Amino acid sequence: MSQTRKWAEKSEAIKTRLKLRTEPIAFRRLEDAGELENIEGVIRWSAGCVFCQIPYMARVSKLTVAVTSDDKLNHRCKRVHGLIPSLEEDVEEECRQLSLTWMPSPQEAMKQQQDYPVVPPGQAIVAGPLSNATFEPDMIMMFGNPAQIMMLLCGMQKVRYESFDFTFVGEGACMDSFGRYYATGKTSVAIPCYGERALGQVADDEIVIALPPEELGRVIEGLDTLAKSGFGYPISVIGGFTDPKPFLAQVYPDRKRH
Repeated sequence: MSQTRKWAEKSEAIKTRLKLRTEPIAFRRLEDAGELENIEGVIRWSAGCVFCQIPYMARVSKLTVAVTSDDKLNHRCKRVHGLIPSLEEDVEEECRQLSLTWMPSPQEAMKQQQDYPVVPPGQAIVAGPLSNATFEPDMIMMFGNPAQIMMLLCGMQKVRYESFDFTFVGEGACMDSFGRYYATGKTSVAIPCYGERALGQVADDEIVIALPPEELGRVIEGLDTLAKSGFGYPISVIGGFTDPKPFLAQVYPDRKRH
């Protein structure tokens, strides 16, 4: 089976089980931008943009796009995503600007900067729909409503339990998903920020998860196992004033009745 077909099948399996509105995204960070020449169908995005727009291009427009340290990606985005060095004067200027918008003072803005995960340096980032991945991803990102992402996490726990946590640094919350994942290698759930919603067209009801590609099999297996017990998406509505015992008797057949 080709790599492209493998990822396409996993993408379709997850979209079908969770009824996702948009495509799961394949990401890869490249130490050498020259590696882009080996990726079929990639568009070098040379127009001005912010990083918030890259996931939108992949998950909605189904484009495979790349940005490099030499492109017109916003300077701050280049810095926090590891495409250029993080210089002290740049951080101080950003803190000053943030004090005029999202933070009460440059000092408080500096605390936020210190909470940002440190993304390893590289020369390029490529993203595209997982259903048509022409490169081997090192991260998968999915947007969904809280119930969909909750079921995804529960599916992972059904196969192997672990506790998931999340952070929220505020504006620049791509660091809570993309940044935290690349800094730690751990599955990261995040609440997208204002910029991601205004510029990346993330819907009001959407949150995001970033996870290792090798975890997709665990997600699918867990969702299928849960479905056999009657737990799937969309979630069954029992009702706030309804006696739940008949429903519970179906999914917990050996449950003692009280």
